[in-house]
Amino acid sequence: MFGETIRLSFRAILRNALRSILTVLGIVIGVGAVIVMVTVGQGSTAQVTDDVATLGSNLLMVQPGQARRGPAVAGAPADNFTIKDVDAIESQIPGVLAAAPTNARAMTAIAGNANHATTVTGSDNRYFIARDWAIAGGRDFTESELRLGTAVCILGETVREELFGSSDPVGSFIRLKQISCRVVGLLAKKGASAFGNDQDDAIIMPLRAFQRRIAGNRDVAMMFVAVRDGYETAKVQSDVESLMRERRRIALGETDNFNVLDMKEIASILTSITTVLTGLLAAVAGVSLLVGGIGIMNIMLVSVTERTREIGIRLAVGAEARQVLMQFLVEAVVLSLFGGVLGILVGFGLGAVAANLLEVPFAVDPTIVAIAFLFSAAVGVVFGYFPARRAARMNPIEALRHE
Repeated sequence: MFGETIRLSFRAILRNALRSILTVLGIVIGVGAVIVMVTVGQGSTAQVTDDVATLGSNLLMVQPGQARRGPAVAGAPADNFTIKDVDAIESQIPGVLAAAPTNARAMTAIAGNANHATTVTGSDNRYFIARDWAIAGGRDFTESELRLGTAVCILGETVREELFGSSDPVGSFIRLKQISCRVVGLLAKKGASAFGNDQDDAIIMPLRAFQRRIAGNRDVAMMFVAVRDGYETAKVQSDVESLMRERRRIALGETDNFNVLDMKEIASILTSITTVLTGLLAAVAGVSLLVGGIGIMNIMLVSVTERTREIGIRLAVGAEARQVLMQFLVEAVVLSLFGGVLGILVGFGLGAVAANLLEVPFAVDPTIVAIAFLFSAAVGVVFGYFPARRAARMNPIEALRHE
């Protein structure tokens, strides 16, 4: 009996093929839109997480000045750090793997007839440990180069491509203003960071050489602090803040004239933002599923009206009301399920295209796919029930009189 009900339902759907396709279209758009939005949103979240990870794992950034969490307020500039501050953090805080001093300037690098505007950073070998940055070619700095401030440098991948093309620059010389700097190493490629800047567009040279020949002072503008595995970054951050308050002679109750940023905290904030946006977009897309459900209900009501005499004949020859109810309910569920399957396929296709255009990972969430499919089935049941009940409750006599 149930098989006969399904056969009659499919026959009714195929008899009005164009109307059925237009009805299904609302479900297809709804399910597809939800999958696309969630897929792109989760891909963006994964991209943000990966980009922040390229800055260095378990990384703290210590900068002079107050952290800006609102409108900037003018005040006296805070003093920069010194190399002694860096050494104190590394030696006195147990959870610190490496503390790297840095100072940077925007400069133009010249090699032969090629030139490129980039960022020159002065630091030491602790920089590569803190930033989790491998040397892809050549070597890092020697102790004598760091101590004497020798004019040597390590190039990022972008600088290498701009100045030397595909050739190996190790052993060659570049010019930074009047400074002739010998290339001793190449950094592994990192790509863009979560903040959009190209991390590979950089030149690293010994801090002492940078201070003497470029900055003209012994300041340390920023410190990168890498936290050992097994230690909480929040605890190390608190220890760094306490030590720096002591070294900078900040009295109890006074505001810090420095700030410590935890990259995990930044990653968490960025991930939360993308997750909320993904949820909002999915909710907006989900509205189209409700619209599709209303479309199914309208079409089924029209179908009940058109087939009033057919319903009356079935009831008159002995069909039970529940059989008529089941026939129309099956029609609605079949339409919605067919729309759900097509919507999933469309969502996968458009999601892959969108992920490729936005250059984010194609991250499919099976849970969302299952929820979208089940929701489309629920739409068929809920919005198909009312027209089906109307058909089942018809008076056979009145139905047979219908013109």
